[in-house]
Amino acid sequence: MLANEPYLEADPELVEMRTKAQHLLYEFNSLPPDEAERRREIIQALFGEVGQIFAIQPPFRCDYGCHIYAKDNLYINYDCVILDCNKVYLGSNVLLAPKVQIYTVYHPLDPEARKTGVEIAAPITIGDNVWIGGGAIVCPGITIGDNTTIGAGSVVTKDIPANVVAVGNPCRVIREV
Repeated sequence: MLANEPYLEADPELVEMRTKAQHLLYEFNSLPPDEAERRREIIQALFGEVGQIFAIQPPFRCDYGCHIYAKDNLYINYDCVILDCNKVYLGSNVLLAPKVQIYTVYHPLDPEARKTGVEIAAPITIGDNVWIGGGAIVCPGITIGDNTTIGAGSVVTKDIPANVVAVGNPCRVIREV
């Protein structure tokens, strides 16, 4: 799965990993607002790595959690989804607005292959000082460069360079910063 090769999501080891993550997420998303310290502990146990300064607003969803690597000053707003079937790297000072969706997983284009249940996953890298606007979708295998802003509602289907503002579906650069 992490090698960007076909895999079966029903593999018992993967099911066990997802179940563990879902138990942590259930607790995280169910805690009362004044339980910030317990939420921090859960994210530290869930993510592969997370910086000292971060805030994640519930509800938050992911597949495994352990494939998410985040540096300092991460902010994830309400209703975000990270399908981390491959690694997701989040740089320092990353801001994810409400309902941002980050998908490493995809399915074969061939319908016969899709029937087998096979999936593929490609890593995603989001650089330092990146702001991704509300409802944006980041597709598998994407890299977003440092100091970039992705506009709300954008669908990022190709790499976006550093130091730009990019918007739309498909997402495209509209100006340099």
